[in-house]
Amino acid sequence: METKELFKYVDHTLLTQQATWADIKQVCDDAIAFGTASVCIPPCYVRQAKEYVASKIKICTVIGFPNGYNTTAVKVFETQDALANGADEIDMVINIGYLKAGLYDLVTEEIATLKQLCGTKLLKVIIETCLLTEEEKIKMCELVTKAGADFIKTSTGFSTAGATFEDVALFAAHVGKEVQIKAAGGISSFDDAKKFIELGASRLGTSRIVKLAKAEQAEGY
Repeated sequence: METKELFKYVDHTLLTQQATWADIKQVCDDAIAFGTASVCIPPCYVRQAKEYVASKIKICTVIGFPNGYNTTAVKVFETQDALANGADEIDMVINIGYLKAGLYDLVTEEIATLKQLCGTKLLKVIIETCLLTEEEKIKMCELVTKAGADFIKTSTGFSTAGATFEDVALFAAHVGKEVQIKAAGGISSFDDAKKFIELGASRLGTSRIVKLAKAEQAEGY
């Protein structure tokens, strides 16, 4: 795969707590320039970003982020608010405690509820793989599929580790055929990005790929 082809897989991401509108505006400008799949930004900037980019790039935001232990009612409100502000895609964090307690119906119902709110807009389900056993990861492939979400996503990037090749391969082996895979967190090179795609990821949550491309441009490549 040519490096320039990578950008259509990238959710160009800035979710740091200290992000200002100037930072978000720059991320949007870079995403448009490189033709990324979307920008993934904090909920508080969604309306402003949507007005700024018009239809030039899709706006993705996060729900129940980064810990996932909000009540479903809170996640519902967050999702409704994000959609009303113009979000095109929603990345939600599951309730990891519920998963570990075996409360699978509650996990599934929450995902299904948010998907119903999203309608035709994409819902990506962050399961935070670094905190799960292999059995729990496989179970989440089943639950995400059952709930009708569009994507299963590895990580928030705010916990103990990010995406791994092994986890993306595991997803590809166990998730339903209608569910796509997003690798996120710690994707730090073009080669890594290509490998994730080869293993089955169709989205990459990262800021590094665009930064690397900008650095190459600055150096005259």
